[in-house]
Amino acid sequence: MRVLMLSKACLVGIYQRKLEYIARQGVELLVLVPPSWHDERGETALERVYTDGYQLETLPIALNGNFHLHFYRGLAKRMRAFAPDIVHIDEEPYNLATWQALWRARQVGARSLFFSWQNIRRNYPLPFSIGERWVLRTVDYAVVGTESAAEVWRAKGYHGPMRVIPQFGTDTTLFQPRQAENPPCRPFTVGYFGRLVEEKGVDILLRAMAQLTGDWRLLIIGDGPQREPLLSLAEALGITRRLTWKPWLPSTAMPQQYRELDALVLPSRTRPNWKEQFGRVLVEAMASGVPVIGADSGAIPGVIGDAGLIFPEDDIPALIHHLQHLQSDIALRQQLAEAGRARVLAHFTHEQVAADTVAVYREILKR
Repeated sequence: MRVLMLSKACLVGIYQRKLEYIARQGVELLVLVPPSWHDERGETALERVYTDGYQLETLPIALNGNFHLHFYRGLAKRMRAFAPDIVHIDEEPYNLATWQALWRARQVGARSLFFSWQNIRRNYPLPFSIGERWVLRTVDYAVVGTESAAEVWRAKGYHGPMRVIPQFGTDTTLFQPRQAENPPCRPFTVGYFGRLVEEKGVDILLRAMAQLTGDWRLLIIGDGPQREPLLSLAEALGITRRLTWKPWLPSTAMPQQYRELDALVLPSRTRPNWKEQFGRVLVEAMASGVPVIGADSGAIPGVIGDAGLIFPEDDIPALIHHLQHLQSDIALRQQLAEAGRARVLAHFTHEQVAADTVAVYREILKR
């Protein structure tokens, strides 16, 4: 079985472990990525970390950073040379890169699938609406990250086979709890790792932390257009000295950052054009034995399950209550740490995601 995967997400080194597991299941795998990707966080360059057993190659990309209109130069030539049985398009069906890859797949006689996180039904203007409908009629299979994404594509007219599989799992050998013996002496440490944008609700976290008593600190890792406003808010709240701000770090540096935490908070808020699609930091934190607190936006409650704490979006008193509870109750922290780790092992490993993905490949070829 020869599979060509087109995926800018696989620039991230720790995500590549899934690709190794796919290759181990008898798949001859070629993964094409751009040399880098630009977005509000800056430039994400290719990290070559887990590359055993498959080919990881770069293709030049046009309109880099334009989510809807970017496309790959030289894709047709590379696809003809590889002659895949299946083209795995790790893009939304309303994007030009998806149209390009699907058209080229048809030219070489390959089956095809797309992946989607889209969990809000949105109507797009021309030409995106036409391209989207063509993909839904033409593609052989759809893989979606959540049940809510599946509902969106069924409502928009996709009638083909579909399966819910997270885009990536988590490496539970890389993301591990810190050693229980000789715990470091430190204040109660809360973390937020992610984009600094309005819909992520980091301002809510700052306001909640400002009302937390006792000895605490807050670690924020990320970047985005809200960085300066958030810095100003922290100064106005008088908590700047308790904050540590770090820019984006290489993916392989993140496991150690989680081990510095006593809790991780994802305070996302729903907007007309966005709601939390998964919250990968939640899974990485749970794998690391870190209790998690999440707002009830989008997929967050389904990811956390009963292994963490949920609060209503924008509800600062509820968030404060959860933070105070974790701060004062070490037994609860340990209970949630164990439950989170067990949940990841049961549902969110790279091995499971790879096995489920290969099962889809085999189903496509049988069809």
